[in-house]
Amino acid sequence: MIKTIVTGAAGKMGCRIINIINETEGIKLVGATEKRGSKFVGKDSGELAGIGKNNISILDDITEIIKGCNVIIDFTSPASSLEHLYAAAEEKKAIVIGTTGFSDEHLKKIKDLSKEIRCVFSPNMSVGVNVMFKVLRDMAKILGDEYDIEIIEAHHRLKKDAPSGTAMRMAEILANSVNRDLSKVGVYARKGIIGERKKEEIGIQTIRAGDIVGEHTVMFGGLGERLEITHKAQSRDNFARGAVKAALWIVDRPHGIYDMQDVLELR
Repeated sequence: MIKTIVTGAAGKMGCRIINIINETEGIKLVGATEKRGSKFVGKDSGELAGIGKNNISILDDITEIIKGCNVIIDFTSPASSLEHLYAAAEEKKAIVIGTTGFSDEHLKKIKDLSKEIRCVFSPNMSVGVNVMFKVLRDMAKILGDEYDIEIIEAHHRLKKDAPSGTAMRMAEILANSVNRDLSKVGVYARKGIIGERKKEEIGIQTIRAGDIVGEHTVMFGGLGERLEITHKAQSRDNFARGAVKAALWIVDRPHGIYDMQDVLELR
């Protein structure tokens, strides 16, 4: 039985992850945390998640419970995720990180710390999105430079980072597939008299509105035709299921950093 701690346990994703753990064989919740000062500290995590009382109270310090787990599932904030990763590294525990919005400095720390533990780090845990990653890689290689590439992503009004981590991962995959440097060709906004589109551009455009869970469209625009591939998330459960799948997968792997492409054997 895989013993799991869920961080950010009172948040929307945390609650859904607790629900999915509750209905999944081979894994159980042994701890739950929230940020210091949260009004949910001390509350029963099962009641907050809507599954009924489970006698696992939400704490504000992961170090109090980390020894009793096999893996941590973390969907919080960049600063909190790094704090949890440091704790995981100290105790040699596996961790699944679905947080987005990391800086380049943060990413370097994640890669360095993950050398000594088992870590699944992915901007999107959805099975469908990760299949889309693989398809996009193949499409871009086949279509090459004759098709303009644009990414449009939409999320709810409360999302803090932009573009989404998923959109940025798509942009990285596409840029690598057509041998371009995303830092030089990525275009994140257009306004005014900008001149005609440069052939090498990869556009990444952001929409924030209402309660959109997450939508990503990649457009390949050619002369006389256009190809579009779209993923629309209708609930957070697909992300939660992917995270739980990753938690079950990671505990027996060699030390190192992995992503959902590894978990789903899509490489």
